[in-house]
Amino acid sequence: MEGVLHKIDRFILEKMSETKIPSISLGILKDGAIVYKRGYGFKDISRALASDEHTLYGVGSITKSFTALAIMQLEEKGKLSVEDPVDKYIKGVPKAFQNNVTIHHLLTHSSGIPALAYAEAYIRGLLGVDDRWLPITGVRDLISFMRDAHLWRESDPGKRFFYLNEAYVLLGEIISRASGVTYTEYIKKHILTPLKMNRSFFTEEEVVKDGNWAKPYVIDHEGKHVESRFPFGITSDGGLISNVMDLMKYIEMYIHKGRYGGNKLVSKEYIDKMETPYIKFSYELFGGESYGYGLIITPNFFGYKLVGHSGSLLVHTGYIGYIREKNIGVALLANASGYRLSYIGAYILALLLDKDPMKIHFIKNEEIMKKLEGEYKTYMGTMTAKVVKRDSLLYLIMKEGARETEIPLFPQELREDYALFTTNVSWREYQIEFTISEDKVDLIYERYKFRKQL
Repeated sequence: MEGVLHKIDRFILEKMSETKIPSISLGILKDGAIVYKRGYGFKDISRALASDEHTLYGVGSITKSFTALAIMQLEEKGKLSVEDPVDKYIKGVPKAFQNNVTIHHLLTHSSGIPALAYAEAYIRGLLGVDDRWLPITGVRDLISFMRDAHLWRESDPGKRFFYLNEAYVLLGEIISRASGVTYTEYIKKHILTPLKMNRSFFTEEEVVKDGNWAKPYVIDHEGKHVESRFPFGITSDGGLISNVMDLMKYIEMYIHKGRYGGNKLVSKEYIDKMETPYIKFSYELFGGESYGYGLIITPNFFGYKLVGHSGSLLVHTGYIGYIREKNIGVALLANASGYRLSYIGAYILALLLDKDPMKIHFIKNEEIMKKLEGEYKTYMGTMTAKVVKRDSLLYLIMKEGARETEIPLFPQELREDYALFTTNVSWREYQIEFTISEDKVDLIYERYKFRKQL
């Protein structure tokens, strides 16, 4: 296990360094025990305060699984059914969510309404990183905001996946109407308390009182850390604040199909309902990814079923994932947007399965692309160019005197010894080829051959 942990530490620190993430907290669960827990980096850069496994972060859309679990509990108690129409519980709900739209459609992001981007506008406006300002303070404001959303409909309910934060805000209101208490009161009493998640909160007051809090950061275009605010006020679609130690208990409950310690939160058939793949994603990483109830289902992760969810509030991000068949799980939290925590989670879970993470195509491809970055020159240095990586794309930057032309490269084939990309310049399509060996990397673009300066 020591060798595995060394690989995990090295991979996380490399990705933090590359994408400037200030801090990450990690917890790993195996066979019912927490086998690794730690923090990396700084929860507060200005005071050089290190993060640890107890540090609090906003978990973002991981909250959706808590909302879905609450719906399952209420269904088991006979308080509602997932086949109930939304307007049975919310009178005056926008036309887009009347008639044939059910709780099931909200849970599975299959209402037929594309993302209305309320959360994106709310968060960016609150953090001051956008000129848009959308001061939504509750479900009443959101219902007003969505009044004409039916004009935005793209498909009938149940036919197409559109990730919709607004749907989970409505689910929070349904939980409140069906239970007779507020959403946050319900989650605390029926999920957090039975799981002994004693340091999981929804309010700024609770976070300040606790004290072990990861300061939120935005990474600017120069890669500098800019202290920011946290978007308190979000609830059922992404407002939970937690730590990896508490999330380990939450994951363990799923692995044991609704039970934690001596407590049964919900019967196992309702966990099965949450983990059922109802509607396919429009994008895939491993193939066949689908959405359940507040959970993402990956049917073939090295031959196993992987269940999890990621979350992002721009200034805080998170990921949880578990494989019940092998009794393993992972939780990751960070205080900035950088390298995807779901990718780190995949790397860790592969190692726990005794598999080679480099068999994961996006991790392997990132390593190949990293080899291609750098400065290139033609014969005798007559021309120079640069290859830089931004997010998941490479860019070829051609220099002509003081002028620079930036050309995006779209991958077609990536091998350890060869890489092929395409691009379009002045309506002409070009191929860009790289040949890779231990002692050199050559680039062919249009009529030129460049060699990387090692």
